[in-house]
Amino acid sequence: MNTIAPIEASAAEEIRAYMAEQEKKSLLRFLTCGSVDDGKSTLIGRLLYDTKLIFEDQLAALQNDSRKHGTNGEDIDFALLVDGLEAEREQGITIDVAYRFFSTPKRKFIVADTPGHEQYTRNMATGASTADLAIVLVDARQGILRQTRRHSFIASLLGIRNIVLAINKIDLVDYSQAIFDRIVADYQDFAGKLGFQSIQPIPLSARFGDNVISASANMPWYKGPALLEHLEDVPLANADEERPFRFPVQYVNRPNLDFRGFSGTIASGVVSPGDEVVVAKSGKSSRVKRVVTLDGDLDRAVEGQAVTLVLEDEVEVSRGNMLVAPGARPEVADQFAAHLVWFAEHALIPGRSYILRTETDQATATITDLKYRIDINSFAQEAAKSLDLNEVGVVNISTQEPIAFDPYKSNRSTGSFILIDRLTNATVGAGMIDFGLRRASNVHWQALDVSKASRAGQKNQKPAVIWFTGLSGSGKSTVANLVEKRLSSLGKHTYILDGDNVRHGLNRDLGFTEEDRVENIRRVGEVAKLMADAGLIVLVSFISPFRSERRMVRELLDDGEFLEVFVDTPFEECARRDPKGLYAKALRGEIKNFTGVDSPYEAPENPELHLHTVGRTTEALASKVEKLLVEHGIIFNYDQSSWSI
Repeated sequence: MNTIAPIEASAAEEIRAYMAEQEKKSLLRFLTCGSVDDGKSTLIGRLLYDTKLIFEDQLAALQNDSRKHGTNGEDIDFALLVDGLEAEREQGITIDVAYRFFSTPKRKFIVADTPGHEQYTRNMATGASTADLAIVLVDARQGILRQTRRHSFIASLLGIRNIVLAINKIDLVDYSQAIFDRIVADYQDFAGKLGFQSIQPIPLSARFGDNVISASANMPWYKGPALLEHLEDVPLANADEERPFRFPVQYVNRPNLDFRGFSGTIASGVVSPGDEVVVAKSGKSSRVKRVVTLDGDLDRAVEGQAVTLVLEDEVEVSRGNMLVAPGARPEVADQFAAHLVWFAEHALIPGRSYILRTETDQATATITDLKYRIDINSFAQEAAKSLDLNEVGVVNISTQEPIAFDPYKSNRSTGSFILIDRLTNATVGAGMIDFGLRRASNVHWQALDVSKASRAGQKNQKPAVIWFTGLSGSGKSTVANLVEKRLSSLGKHTYILDGDNVRHGLNRDLGFTEEDRVENIRRVGEVAKLMADAGLIVLVSFISPFRSERRMVRELLDDGEFLEVFVDTPFEECARRDPKGLYAKALRGEIKNFTGVDSPYEAPENPELHLHTVGRTTEALASKVEKLLVEHGIIFNYDQSSWSI
């Protein structure tokens, strides 16, 4: 008699029943945050241990790790359960975000253990971006610190409305109610301005488990819930089916000629076959023919579900676009205001170009205006020209092409973005869109009958911008001037934009700070673009020390119109020449922010022409530039015998 089959069938049935039970439970996503060494990782480890969700082999490994890396003597160091990186264990700090899943009979949980160190604020923001609740830990001995305020403010910006104020290490202050009450009052004094729906203060000791999963006998004066009790009972904001339908397209699904669908996750609202939808950017409309999943078609799909939508009509919908409800469409604009948290060591500077990435879309973007910086302690609005690491500000942003979005307060998925450095690909900022700028929809390109090609054709030349870059005194202007003289003798139509000359007029209001230098190049780039549109050959002679600004100008122009010429003269030679006496003053400290002395110069990595000037005449250098122009078709019908290379 075969007894194995009934046992296997019974086990399979138990598994199915267990899975069905888990699916019915609500899910709470929360994070732990606060200052360094407030006990965030220890608290999560204690939660997992006390709810008996650590396997025997994990517990054995934790005991071994505690003897090697722990800070609690012979006791288990629960922080090591989530601090998995070797650097985290050696330094006793959290660096990366650690996610853990656990469940109780009442609810499922996903917890993000986030870093407390200021250097890793970007990782805290990552953990907060999807959380429903934040546990803000405070060391009872330290009270409210700057990082407590910063993390609370960021949690508020990112839409978290439920806070647990976990006053940890209460055992180290003799379970003092007076200290607990003082910290609670201090926190509520500043957090009252942040718009939280609930703040639940709990005194606890993560190390010893006081008030973690059950009430502690050491604090009979505390009558509130234990931490786990509160997490199980805190009300959750259910998916709001009344919110407008939003479906960011992540993938165009075409497995064969007979199927064309649009895959993604519903950001808000509901959708059913027969519903009318609109393509956000183009305004084209269609109806939903099918709602497809791996397990078959659905009659209805809601927020959070990953589906593929098949439409009745062949409308163009590419990745990065959005299918939306026709009666409540998102904003589509190329300019908007936003709150921005800055993550990079190098300051944010208005005018610099970045890559802006939303949930599915991407565009080149520029910070056109830093309206103000927000003081983390007082939440006052302060005038500023830049944002430093971990600072928060309100900015205006311009994108190269329109994007579809909702205000962040209306939809976290469609109202958020990150900024990426164009050179390093590092994430340098995270933003929450406030509103589109009206001028984005009011300003349109004026259609003109005479084109750039026709203007250039009249001049028998191809428009271009020849960008000479190098240190002060390298010979940029001298070479550019000689090239223009030769082009003029050939009947070419040219213009020189020189750094010193432009500062007498267009840019006379700018100084030499990094912020002003970025704006200086931005303005010159826009002028050079207009001159190229007029069909001119524009020779631009600027130090232009930063690669990102030179790349920004390159991207303003059509392919092949921007030629970068690196006039490479060593610093020592430039200082020896010193035609304007500037190096001597800078080396004596009389001029600040002088390129090559106390301000950096970022040499081009792949210029169209690299001119090594030492030992070469100006005529020979100019001839190399002329050859470059011929090779790129900027000038033609040219007698090359005159080259003196």
